[in-house]
Amino acid sequence: MPPQPPLLSASALHKAYGPTPALDGADFAVAPGEIVAVMGPSGSGKSTLLHCLAGIVRPDSGTVTYADHDLTAMNDVDRSALRRTDFGFVFQFGRLVPELTCTENVALPLRLNGTKRKEAERRALEWMERLEVADLGHKRPGEVSGGQGQRVAIARSLVTGPRVLFADEPTGALDSLNGERVMELFTQAARSTNAAVVLVTHEARVAAYSDREVVVRDGKSRDRFAQYAA
Repeated sequence: MPPQPPLLSASALHKAYGPTPALDGADFAVAPGEIVAVMGPSGSGKSTLLHCLAGIVRPDSGTVTYADHDLTAMNDVDRSALRRTDFGFVFQFGRLVPELTCTENVALPLRLNGTKRKEAERRALEWMERLEVADLGHKRPGEVSGGQGQRVAIARSLVTGPRVLFADEPTGALDSLNGERVMELFTQAARSTNAAVVLVTHEARVAAYSDREVVVRDGKSRDRFAQYAA
């Protein structure tokens, strides 16, 4: 079967912070339902690539295309709206709101988009069940383990039904056993929704859950198993 056309792609991205180049002509593509691991040493530009792909940072030059829309041409308001509806995020440290319960944390993106509380929390609990943390719904983030908190964060990233998931070192703060379980649940959940996944990691055991690896070094990208034309 021929590869699907990419849902999210980037071409010839350049980004510098002062005199220091972070990206130097990087390319990228990910299709619906595909998990792509972005690998590279610290300081190689992989997190900057993720931020450009997600519309958090605007590149100095080059293009980022999502579903035929040019993200680099969008204004800040439109990019922010896109991140609330079409994109989901998982970070190394879950970034849960400590004052809210776990259920309220998962429901938060829906509430921010105008969903009523009862419906938002119903959908939140559905995802928490799939991530095996439904029994923690009444607890606050400070009352759960790191692995449990990361599963709550993953449920939050999926609750809006995003088409693209961005995960930046999602197991970096976990021990190997918890990290393996988190990755199993994360990839199963993502595949069940046909979401495209951009997974930034420096760990080979985490990248092993991906379909393809893109290596970033000195701001340049190299696809180990290229499916798309450059």
